[in-house]
Amino acid sequence: MFPNPKSLKMPPLTCTKLALIAITGVIIQIIGLSLFVFGFFPVKPALPGISGSESYHLPVCDLVGNQSGTTLPSDQLRSLYQELSGMPPLFDRLILMVIDGLPAEFVLGKNGKPPSKQFKEAMPYTQSLLASGLAIGYHAKAAPPTVTMPRLKAMVSGAIGGFLDVAFNFNTQAMLDDNLLGQFFRIGWKMVMLGDETWLKLFPGLFKRHDGVSSFYVKDTVQVDQNVSRHLGDELSRDDWNLLILHYLGLDHVGHIGGRSSVLMVPKLKEMDDMVKLIHSSTTLSQGNDQGRMLLMIVSDHGMTENGNHGGSSYEETDSLALFIGLRNHVLDYASVIQQIDIAPTLALLFGVPIPKNNVGVLIKEAFDSLKEEQHLRALELNSWQLLGLLQAQLSGLPCRNFPCDAFSDHQIAGTSECYHRTEDMLCCLYMEAAALYSSWKSKRGTESASNKDYSSTAAAYYKFLKSASEWLSRRSTDKPVKLLAVGLATMFISCVILSSLMFCRVREIYLGRRQQSLNDSMNGWSLDDTFILGVILILVTSMGSSSMVEEEHYIWYFVTSTFYLLLLRKTAQSFSSVGVKSGEGYFGMCFTFLLLISGRILRGWHQGGVNWTSLPDISKCLEQAGSHYVKLLQLVSAFLVISIGVFALFSIQFKQKYFQMVRLSFLTSGLLVLLHITRYQDYTFSSTNYGATLLAQIVYAILGAATIGTVVALPWFFPFPTFNSCPTDNTLSPPSFFHGIQEKFPFVELRDSLYVIGWAYILCWCLLQLLLQQPINSTPILLLLVQILASMLYFASNGTHHKEWIEIAALYYLGMAGHFALGNSNTLATIDVAGAFIGLSSHSTLLSGILMFIITYASPMFILLSLVMYISMKNMAHLVIPEKADAGDLLMMMIGFPCLVPLVVNSILLTAYTVVLLLMRNHLFVWSVFSPKYLYVCATTLCTYIGVFIVAATGTYTHLVLAMRRRKQVPITNNTR
Repeated sequence: MFPNPKSLKMPPLTCTKLALIAITGVIIQIIGLSLFVFGFFPVKPALPGISGSESYHLPVCDLVGNQSGTTLPSDQLRSLYQELSGMPPLFDRLILMVIDGLPAEFVLGKNGKPPSKQFKEAMPYTQSLLASGLAIGYHAKAAPPTVTMPRLKAMVSGAIGGFLDVAFNFNTQAMLDDNLLGQFFRIGWKMVMLGDETWLKLFPGLFKRHDGVSSFYVKDTVQVDQNVSRHLGDELSRDDWNLLILHYLGLDHVGHIGGRSSVLMVPKLKEMDDMVKLIHSSTTLSQGNDQGRMLLMIVSDHGMTENGNHGGSSYEETDSLALFIGLRNHVLDYASVIQQIDIAPTLALLFGVPIPKNNVGVLIKEAFDSLKEEQHLRALELNSWQLLGLLQAQLSGLPCRNFPCDAFSDHQIAGTSECYHRTEDMLCCLYMEAAALYSSWKSKRGTESASNKDYSSTAAAYYKFLKSASEWLSRRSTDKPVKLLAVGLATMFISCVILSSLMFCRVREIYLGRRQQSLNDSMNGWSLDDTFILGVILILVTSMGSSSMVEEEHYIWYFVTSTFYLLLLRKTAQSFSSVGVKSGEGYFGMCFTFLLLISGRILRGWHQGGVNWTSLPDISKCLEQAGSHYVKLLQLVSAFLVISIGVFALFSIQFKQKYFQMVRLSFLTSGLLVLLHITRYQDYTFSSTNYGATLLAQIVYAILGAATIGTVVALPWFFPFPTFNSCPTDNTLSPPSFFHGIQEKFPFVELRDSLYVIGWAYILCWCLLQLLLQQPINSTPILLLLVQILASMLYFASNGTHHKEWIEIAALYYLGMAGHFALGNSNTLATIDVAGAFIGLSSHSTLLSGILMFIITYASPMFILLSLVMYISMKNMAHLVIPEKADAGDLLMMMIGFPCLVPLVVNSILLTAYTVVLLLMRNHLFVWSVFSPKYLYVCATTLCTYIGVFIVAATGTYTHLVLAMRRRKQVPITNNTR
């Protein structure tokens, strides 16, 4: 079946060669991934400059430059804008009240139905304004990603930002593109901001007064809003500002902590309603005192899922609110749907400033119904000119590009069928039809032939063009440098080939080139296990092209893991009749396999993951509905069992030195402190910025970090060398003379024993971190993941060489991915746990909270990778080394070669395959809502794999070098061994 090993003339791999080739492959992959990411997700380009006086003229003849006249003094510039616009501003002052995370459904209802009774009763004043016609409400659809910073930019600029704004949300930079606040500042407006400090980062130096609070410390649901409201009374009594921004964060934080159904939600809505009442009453009074015409606008940046998270593209997340108070005075259907970007042009025209240059929104019709006909049509014309300018910039072949400088002779009759052959023709025809109707209406104005029908048809034609142009500009993806994408993909493919070839050479060298007759025949043939493990990769690669399979990827991983362990069960049952397999090993193997299948089934049903069926019942929902005390009890029991298993394993190691006693005591102390934190502070219904909880978590971090790092660094220096004969358990495969040939040359036993202790330190540290950071409902899955890892390790160790190491490690990798989804994660950004990322932080830190968020999200994959250190120590691999030819590098390569190569190769194949899929799907309808978020997860999984493999390689290499150096010096410390 395989070629004769003697015919294989390739030089054998050395440890140095393998390490250099693997590192080269990883570096090439990082370069390729970086090129592709920054090519596919560029920061969305914007037209340079700002809108000025030229925006009140038709953009014709490829006008170059920004002849805006913005160098004029603010008073003169304001007068110039009013003169050119042909329509006076309707308002003088604006209060923009942002209620972060408020779904429009809470205020306006859904599908034509009113909001639920509890939400309606929570905001009586707001509901009375809507019922009396004093307020107009809209469902303002937000574009993904639904996080604060890009949503605020969309509202003030009318532009749809790049997808990677989800990353920039955590490190906001000043907004340089044209926007409303910049326009207001240039005409001399005085602005005040209270609330989310994102505004201060976006618009530094623009505010006359401000009091910012961090938007990321989600444990705070009280102080963040009190910091806003405490200044409100004073600011409302002042007349030295034109724009007052109030950004309330408490409702969003309530959602992150307890979801939509949190008991804190209704009180928070009542608090917001009281603020609306206070502001509206004050503005009504101030207008009576001739302080200027005031518009109160209440908006939300995004909605939230049932769990209170956001970031994705579901209806619940994109359903944001836009509420105008003081715009009109008669009842109107207030459940209309607009785009969030429509806010920018509407406010610009209402307040007499140019529409921001990169706006793709359409003015809200009802906002201008009170204007005279000529003023309404003028507003539509200005919006059309602005969008036409964008079309001219993005479509070099636009037929009406230089109209009216060049005749549009090919399509003189607007609306003819020829106009709809191409997008460019269609948009031109729609614009020219509206312009022609407007010109006809103006010529008839004041005559008897003018009619309301002409006005209506003109307005309808403008809106048709505006909607079409806006939709096309919104859908249009940013220009992607095809050559850069091709280079990035080719580089990743080269890296994938390098790593896969390295893996293939290593497998061939071990199982063919060095095969020994004493090895089991299953090690040399092509078994069902091999076929299945490789078939899994093919299944995953094939499924990536389907948006539905991307959304429900967890089903694939659940199927893969359960099927593989069923294969192990079958193989174990067959082993009872095999020669050379002890019956005890078979019984233990059966028990371990059943334990894996049972725990896997419970994990599968714990969270109803994915996107489409999250509303279906699962174990976690049943427990939460049963009562929080059941969740608390289960959390305590699970935490106690996890801590007991880890501490018992450390105390069972017969190593009596004082140093190791300190390690044991440190982990025991950390476990008890975690239990204390769970008991006292982990109540996510009423979370607060408790100083005791923060301090306790920081102490746990410090002790865990010191204990784990101390174990890794110091243990190899203190670990005792044995002075008695010690042999592997499987003497049929590794006879004593064979083993002692290795042991005399290298510290083989000490290396395995040291890695066993370090492996337990990693596992216990990671478990304690997860118990501290994960949601209470996830404590039991952490226990089940630990059980699965230990059962897998024991099964693989007890079966000796009946399985190939690369198959076992690949199976563990698959187990980690299944556990990733079992903890409630998915391929949508909305399932990222933001609340846990601030445990132990007394103030917001982008770096620290990002690290904690990564630890929570990738709990299971990293758990598996860290456990590979213990796998190395438990797996008997002495038979893979030839004592006469072996050197220290050969031993090290035998120990850590596959644990490092297999995760890199599997991840590299999946990364390259999904990159191809994303490139093919770049024009797909779901490219930004499904495929792009998945690619961000793929990139993060790649980072997780790099970190985990580095830890395994560094730990094994460091431990081996220290022990080898001590062996050469022959300085034994003590005779005690585990």
